[in-house]
Amino acid sequence: MRKTPLATISMLAVSVLLLSGCSGDSSAEADAADGDWPEAITLSLVPSTEGEDLAEALDPLTSYLSDNLGIDVEGVVANDYAATVEALGADQADVVITDAGSLYNAVEQHDAELILRDVRFGATSYAAVGYTNNPDTYCDDEPVMATYDAAGTEMAYCNGLETAGDVATGDGPVGTEALENIDAGTEIALQAATSPAGYQYPVVAMQDAGIDVDNDITQVPVEGNNNAVLAVHNDDAEISFGYWDARDSIVKEAPDAAENVVAFTYTEMIPNGGVAAANTLPDDLVAELTTLMDDYAGSSDEAADVMYDLVGLSDWTAETGDEEIARYGEILEMFAN
Repeated sequence: MRKTPLATISMLAVSVLLLSGCSGDSSAEADAADGDWPEAITLSLVPSTEGEDLAEALDPLTSYLSDNLGIDVEGVVANDYAATVEALGADQADVVITDAGSLYNAVEQHDAELILRDVRFGATSYAAVGYTNNPDTYCDDEPVMATYDAAGTEMAYCNGLETAGDVATGDGPVGTEALENIDAGTEIALQAATSPAGYQYPVVAMQDAGIDVDNDITQVPVEGNNNAVLAVHNDDAEISFGYWDARDSIVKEAPDAAENVVAFTYTEMIPNGGVAAANTLPDDLVAELTTLMDDYAGSSDEAADVMYDLVGLSDWTAETGDEEIARYGEILEMFAN
């Protein structure tokens, strides 16, 4: 199986994995090493669904895989994304559906194989967006209105991020040179240091623009992407950062934010999560599993609903974009301490 070499970083904090069973024993591992398929495999994920409906929500996916692979596929639930990696390392999971950082750790720490990437709104990655209420300072051109298609809402963009009247693409990096216009003491709303779109990628972009985020700006702490946008809308900060397009989270309560909160920069792209498989699984099993999961969302209307309800996705793709995951690992390393 193909392995992706990645730089080493510290493992993120891990919570206890809640498992109703585990996958195989030493003899099963030996069989896998010899190329024989195990009788059962375990898939670990952090579902969007909670409570009593969880087993029902998992069943269509695991049944689909079981029926088509001809082996038992059991779905188990992790407390958080990092716990999926712990399960993989402890031989309590053979396949994990997890976030980008945990994919990186699974590959780096346990030699897992990245086999699929998550697709949301047709994309496998997204930019962190810089928002401002001061376009005169941060826009080299007049803001234009383009449609954020996921919500059908027209929103304001400048610096060539989007084309007037078109559907917005959200592709970065674009407009990062505008960050050089940040003056000393500028109030900038930043989310928790663990947030890729609300802190990590924006901080890297500002540092690349020559901004000392510890000394050159006034940080305004906020919790959540909606509050980051509201900070700019309410003039509590001149700039904020969030995912593309976080303005949609507040336009119902503040319709003018779509025009008055202007997107002026996109950072480099942040990868979605995906699926990784343990290196103990036979190559042909991994290949078949990859194809089945790649085809799952289109296999039925129920499958499409399960994808969205279970893990908040529209599809998986076998175009893994390993370089984006590797870059994410580099950025995680910057914030590891």
